[in-house]
Parts: sequence; structure tokens; C-alpha cells
Amino acid sequence: MSEEQTVSLVDVLEEDEELEEEASAVLAGSDADHCSYPQGYVKRQALYACNTCTPKGGEPAGMCLACSYTCHEGHELFELYTKRNFRCDCGNGKFTELQCKLHPVKDEVNSMNKYSQNFFGLYCTCNRPYPDPDDQDEMIQCVMCEDWLHSRHLGCVVPDSVELQEMICESCMNKNPFLWTYAAHLAVPGEAVQVKEETGADSIFTDQQPIINQVDDVTEPTFKRRREEAESSCRLEELHSSGQKRVQSGAVFWPSTWRSKLCSCNSCQRLSQAGLSFLLDESDTVFAYEKKGKNNEQKEKGNDPLMSALDNLNRVQQLEIIHGYNDMKTELKDFLQRFAAEGKVVTSEDIRQFFEQQQTRKRRRVDAGGFYCT
Repeated sequence: MSEEQTVSLVDVLEEDEELEEEASAVLAGSDADHCSYPQGYVKRQALYACNTCTPKGGEPAGMCLACSYTCHEGHELFELYTKRNFRCDCGNGKFTELQCKLHPVKDEVNSMNKYSQNFFGLYCTCNRPYPDPDDQDEMIQCVMCEDWLHSRHLGCVVPDSVELQEMICESCMNKNPFLWTYAAHLAVPGEAVQVKEETGADSIFTDQQPIINQVDDVTEPTFKRRREEAESSCRLEELHSSGQKRVQSGAVFWPSTWRSKLCSCNSCQRLSQAGLSFLLDESDTVFAYEKKGKNNEQKEKGNDPLMSALDNLNRVQQLEIIHGYNDMKTELKDFLQRFAAEGKVVTSEDIRQFFEQQQTRKRRRVDAGGFYCT
């Protein structure tokens, strides 16, 4: 009989801290107090859909973070993570019985908003909910359609350090075939990558040369020579004319710098014609949005009310509070680690006894006379 796996409170606290940091990165980039509607189509923001107000079978709608708190409290919400270029729908013509409490005057519809199955709580090509109690497979977001796909449904091997990369699903790649040319040169190599076949002695590609380094080490001198011949050459055409190929199947993963290498010349305008100009904007990435959220969170921590209160105390009081805080932090950590080492579950009685001991020690410090500053 196998022993039941136990999880210590330390593990739970560490996991909660990681989840809190992730949530802060997403939510801190959006305004939790004011409806985002007056800002128009926001470049990127945290979004929600309400299954209570707009259930499946009706019109899809999305609302901003503030409206999810104020106008849809107690409703069944779908967390959509973040979406680009979206204007808050809360209380507009798609809602028959709800008026936005934060910004009630809205257009009937936001015609430039884009919707998907995500707004009804379904994701991936398999149309499954998230979280899914029957499926714990990792999900990764496509940077173009912004749907989330299970790793097993991507049609490729997921590379290491995927959190540092962006992914475009196979469907979006096939809708914009010119992206396969970029993929042959700029994408993260995987099992689907192929090199150009030998065509003669002048071929610059061999079976032994990995694609990941060919753009920098081999094709760049070619680009430099061509730029000398024509200053305003098209980078996409240069990549295409090199003949380097990639199997056109499966999702494609891209390194962190790939957007800066896309062509933006006036002659091709492939990205703008396809409605993909956002790919030229590196601040459009989820990574940039989360970085902004983390910076906002740090600024808020800098205005911590507790620290402000400490500033108003004299030196002796400050030392007493800091000493008490550090003592409790150390003792609580040691207390929980004992349970973790022994594989025991922390009960409410254990917690009660811990704080009783804290109170006893506090009384002893008071009786001893406290701390003094010279």
C-alpha cells in the first residue's frame, strides 16, 4: 500500500506566492478601479467574459478588470488573461439586463473588438474549458489569434524555456503563408525544421549546419552586400530568395528578439495588409505587459501603508516593531519547516499554539523593559 502524498504548508505558501506574483503581473497592468472604456481600444489589458450575462448561444462580450469587480460581482466569469486592442463591452447593447456602474454611457457595440470561443470559456482546437478537471496538459497562447492550445495539439515539440518565447499556431501560420519564410530563418528550430537541399558547390547550406545560427553567421553577409546595392531592400524578399526552407506544419515558436527582425519596408507591407502591424511593436508582447504590471506593483509596494506608519513612530517604537516582525517571521518559518520535514499536516490547534507562544514571548519582552536606543 503506497503512502498518501502530503503537501506541507510551506509548499502551499511557496506556490501561493508564485501564483500571486503571476496574477499581479497580469492584473497590475490594468486599472482595477476605473472602466477602461474611455481609453478606447486598449493596446492590451486583462479581460473577462460573463457566463451569467452573456451565456453560450448569445452574443460574445468582454469586460475590463474594474467592471469584473464592480459590475459582475458574484457572477460566473471566464478569465481571458489578456487581449489586445479591445474596448470594454460591459453594459452595452450585448447586455439586456445589466448597466455598467462605472461608465454607463457606451456605444451599442464595439465594432473593432475581436471575439472567439474563449469568450464562452472554451479553448484550443478541442474546445475544452479551462481549468479542465479532466485535462491537466499545459496550455500555450498563440500571439496572433490569442487562443490557448494544449501542448499536445500544437503539432510540434514544445522547446525548453517556452516562457521566454512566443508561439504562432499552425492555423494562423497557414492564414498568412509569408510567415513560413520568416519561420525558416528566425524561428526556434525544432523537429519540423529542414535545411535547404544541396544544389551545387555554391550552396551555402549543408546538412550539418543548424538553422538557428544560419541567419547571423551565413545569410547576414549576403544581406549586407545587397543593402550596398539597394539601400531600401525588402528583408522578406531577401529571406525568400535565399531558398532556405522549413516544413510548413505545426505551431512555430519564436525567440524573444524575432519581432525586431521583421520587414517594415514600404514595398511589401505584408504585415499591415494582413492586419498584423502589431507584430512590429515589441511592446505588444505579453512579456512587455507583464513587465509593466510588475513595475506598477513595485511602485505600490513602495507606498506601503505599514512603511508609512513606521515613519511616524519614534526610533524605539520602530525597533520594537521591526524586531517583533523579524522574530515572528523566523519562528513561523522554522515552525512550518518542522512539519514539512516530518510530513505532517498543520492543524488549527498547531496554529493556535504557535500564536499563544508568540504572545507569551511578547509579554516576556515587555516585562524585561523593551529596547532602547543610545
